[in-house]
Amino acid sequence: MADPTPVIDDLRAESDELDLLVAELSPEQWSLPTPAPGWSVAHQIAHLAWTDHSALLAVTDADAFRGLVEKALAAPGSFVDEGAEEGARLPRTELLSTWRAGRAALDRALRAAPPGARFPWYGPPMSAASMATARLMETWAHSLDVADALGVERPPTDRLRHVARLGVRTRDFAFGVHGLTPPADEFRVELAAPGGEVWAYGPQDAAQRVTGPALDFCLLVTQRAHRADLALRAQGPDADRWLGIAQAFAGPPGTGRPAKEAGR
Repeated sequence: MADPTPVIDDLRAESDELDLLVAELSPEQWSLPTPAPGWSVAHQIAHLAWTDHSALLAVTDADAFRGLVEKALAAPGSFVDEGAEEGARLPRTELLSTWRAGRAALDRALRAAPPGARFPWYGPPMSAASMATARLMETWAHSLDVADALGVERPPTDRLRHVARLGVRTRDFAFGVHGLTPPADEFRVELAAPGGEVWAYGPQDAAQRVTGPALDFCLLVTQRAHRADLALRAQGPDADRWLGIAQAFAGPPGTGRPAKEAGR
């Protein structure tokens, strides 16, 4: 049984870095548009606060979480935007305080979770490690949106290994949400990590393969960049199709981001 502590620690570090990025923003910067249509910097932080709260309920109050799932099923196309919109209307200091308190409470709950426990989610039930991984993935992805709005760059770190692993593990999910039958065989995925090593997944002799920078793979599976703008290579028709539909987040198929150059 994997110890969830390392990924919980990395989730905390990822959140703290984003906090440093937004803590001293002016009201004007708080309202800057991000690459997500209709979402400002405030919407991005509000969404993270809302999702952290959902995760906290999933870990600590399954009945209350089921109520959230019922609301999501009643409005599958709008419940995420509604949660972000509600939080974005809060005063900046109140939203920051809510986000900080919520993620601290989730941190404590995940560390206190009994070994082997599994918690409900909008997709399949998750362990404490899986929940922390999903939260890290979302925090990193939305941090990119915030950084883009502010015109700054966030250098990739080895914390991306969690996002990459989640991207690989959600292969079948990505096929399923597009109404496609997942391939029967495993793929080989080889990614060049920020530190220079190679992160490898799947059998070495697999016929279907994906290779390229780990950062690009993580951008792809979080749908923060178009495949045409990334240095990823697919070998085999199933691997090629996967790179066109990959997503590491729960919910219906994402719309992704357009290519940077028209006509690509």
